[in-house]
Amino acid sequence: MTPVKERATPDFPTAALPLLHDIQLRSNVRHATDVIQGKRFRVVSEMPDWQSLRETGQRIREHTLQYLDSYLEQFEERCTAAGGHVHWARDTAEANRIVVQMAQNATGRVIKIKSMTTEEIGLNRTLEAAGIQPVETDLAELIIQLGHDKPSHIVVPALHKNRQQIRELFAHAMGQPHLGDRPEDLTEAARLYLRQQFMHTPVAISGANFLIAETGGICIVESEGNGRMCLTLPRTLITIAGIDKVIPRFRDLEVLLQLLPRSATGERMNPYNSLWTGVHPGDGPQEFHVVLLDNRRTEILRDPEARETLHCIRCGACQNACPVYRQTGGHAYSSVYAGPIGAILTPQLALMKEGQSLPYASSLCGACYEVCPVKINIPEVLIHLRGRVVNARPKYMRALNLEAIAMRGMQWIFLSKTRLQLAQRLGRVAQIPWVRRSGWIERLPGMLGGWTRTRDLRPLPPQSFREWFQKRSSLPTEVPHE
Repeated sequence: MTPVKERATPDFPTAALPLLHDIQLRSNVRHATDVIQGKRFRVVSEMPDWQSLRETGQRIREHTLQYLDSYLEQFEERCTAAGGHVHWARDTAEANRIVVQMAQNATGRVIKIKSMTTEEIGLNRTLEAAGIQPVETDLAELIIQLGHDKPSHIVVPALHKNRQQIRELFAHAMGQPHLGDRPEDLTEAARLYLRQQFMHTPVAISGANFLIAETGGICIVESEGNGRMCLTLPRTLITIAGIDKVIPRFRDLEVLLQLLPRSATGERMNPYNSLWTGVHPGDGPQEFHVVLLDNRRTEILRDPEARETLHCIRCGACQNACPVYRQTGGHAYSSVYAGPIGAILTPQLALMKEGQSLPYASSLCGACYEVCPVKINIPEVLIHLRGRVVNARPKYMRALNLEAIAMRGMQWIFLSKTRLQLAQRLGRVAQIPWVRRSGWIERLPGMLGGWTRTRDLRPLPPQSFREWFQKRSSLPTEVPHE
C-alpha cells in the first residue's frame, strides 16, 4: 500500500487572509456559532451543579491519563473476552494499513460514522487509493464528501455552509435539479441516497466518543441515527479511536454524557447514545475490531505542561466561543482540529514540526477555558507551546529576531520609571502625524503597520495615570470648617 502524501500546509496568517474576505463564509460561521452558543447557555443554566460536573469531568480525565497504560490494557482484555479484536497502531501509516487489510472484503465500499480520528489519519484517501470507496453517513460529513471539501468544525463539519449552498450541492451530486432547500427536503434527499448504502455494504467504520476499560465496550453519541444503522446492519465493524478516548468505568458516563451534549450542541442528551461490547450471535456485526491509535499522543503525555490537551472530549465548545475562530472559520487552521483545541493539539501531533503558527492564533482571552466542560486551560498551554516554538529556534536567530529585540527594549524601558516617562513623552510627539480626525490611528509605518492592517489603534493619552495622580496629589486639600 502506497502512503498518501500530504501537501505542505500554509501558516495560519496566510491561510486566514483570503477567508477574512469571504463574507458569506464568515456570516455562516457567526450565525451557526451564535445559535449553538445560545442553546448551550440555556441548557447549562438549568444545571445548578454545572461547575461541580466540570470539576468531576476534569478529575476523571486527569486520573485516566495518570494510569493510561493500565486502563488501555484492561480495555484490551475485556474487549477481547467479549469477542472483539484489538489492534495497536503507532502512527497514521500503521492505522491505515490495518484498516485497509480488514476492509479488503468490503466489495469495494465501506460505510462510515462521523469520526475526527479517521480524518486525522486521512483514512478516506487511503481507502480510495486501495480501490475501496468510503461513504460518509453523517449528514454534515456527507456534505463535505460530496463537495470535496474539508471539515471546519469538530462537531458540525459543514458549519461553514448554509442551506442554499447545500441544496445546490445535493441537486448536482444526487441528480435532483428540483430539490427544495428546506431542512426536510435536504434530509429526505440524504436519507434516500444513503438507504441503499446501509442495506448493501458489509463493512462499517466508526470512531468512538469513549472506550470503557471496565467493560471493554464502546460509546458513540450522535444526532441522526445513521450511527445506529452502521452499528446494526453491517457484518463487520471497525472502530478507530485515539488511546486518549479510554475512561475507567461505565459509571463515568453519568458525568461525561451530561457534559458532552450540553457543550457540543446545546442538547440535554444526544438523541442516539449507542453502547456495544464485543459480538453477539444473530445481533449486529459478527466481527468487531478496535484500532487503538497513538499517533504521538504518548509524546503529548510526556509533557506535564501540555498533557491536559488529551483531556479533550471533542465537544467543540471552545471553537464556538473563540473570537478568532468566529472570524476565520476552521479552514484557516489547515488541520482537522480547528479552533483553540486545534491550536494546541495540531502542532503537538506534528511534534512541533508543523503548525507552529497555530499557538499564536489566539487573543488569550480565556473564553475557551470558561466553556470547556473538562476545564482544559487552553490559554496556559498556548503560552507553553509558544515558548517551545521560540526555544526551538537557533540562538542566533532568537538574538537577531526583530520582535525579540523590540521586546527586550520594552523590558529595558519598563524597568525604569524615568525611562518609561520619557518614552511616553516621545511617543506622544511621534504619534502626532498618524492620528486622524476621528481620534484613531489608522495606519502606522514600517513594521508597526502590521498592527494597523486589520485594526485601528487608540493614541497615547495626553496624560498617563501616574502623571494624573501626581497632579491630583499636589492640589491643596480643602480643610473643613470647625
